[in-house]
Amino acid sequence: AVDAEGSASRLRPFTGAAAPAPAAPRRVADVPRTLAGVGRRIALTFDDGPDPTYTPKILRVLREHHAPATFFVCGENAEWQPDLLRAIRDEGHLLANHTWSHPQLDLLSRAEVRDELGRTSDVVARAVGRAPRLARAPYGVWDEPSLRVCAELGMRPLGWSVDSDDWTRPGADRIAATLLDGAHPGAVALAHDGGGDREQTVAALRACLPRLLDRGFEPVLPG
Repeated sequence: AVDAEGSASRLRPFTGAAAPAPAAPRRVADVPRTLAGVGRRIALTFDDGPDPTYTPKILRVLREHHAPATFFVCGENAEWQPDLLRAIRDEGHLLANHTWSHPQLDLLSRAEVRDELGRTSDVVARAVGRAPRLARAPYGVWDEPSLRVCAELGMRPLGWSVDSDDWTRPGADRIAATLLDGAHPGAVALAHDGGGDREQTVAALRACLPRLLDRGFEPVLPG
């Protein structure tokens, strides 16, 4: 199956088991996938965390290179790790909303979408004093009702333009090559700090981030 961003369906987070292919969306709304403005800016984004093993490792690599990133967290992970949310915030990164339990939003009722997004925003706000201003739908699938709920909760949607495919665990070299080959001015790069074994992602980031910097790319937070 192919998701709304044009890549194969990911593993569901937290279980390590292959997810059923998302059903064909009833109405898929287009959302921003790149950064506005000019210059060789790139947004590094990580989904499905926070994870007590891999998120700190990714934070360490980012710290070494003074690179900010955006972490789209799932509420059922974030709920029991407020200290890790604060660590992400304290190191200058952005916390964003990736729903509570990673469902496909266009298959939910409006009330269910509000619950998925609202509960996650509440968890983040309790931990760091501010609710997220960005959201990403699982599988990249938004429809108009879910986008309206997102806006009512004070958030803007963000997709991605470079998919690392790290969820398939193709090897750190392949993940790094995918990120390097796909990098472009205004890119939003997708990787994962949760949802399974992300050791390959950590190694890939360690390898490719200095090369992105050498090529003149500037990691930034989405505006």
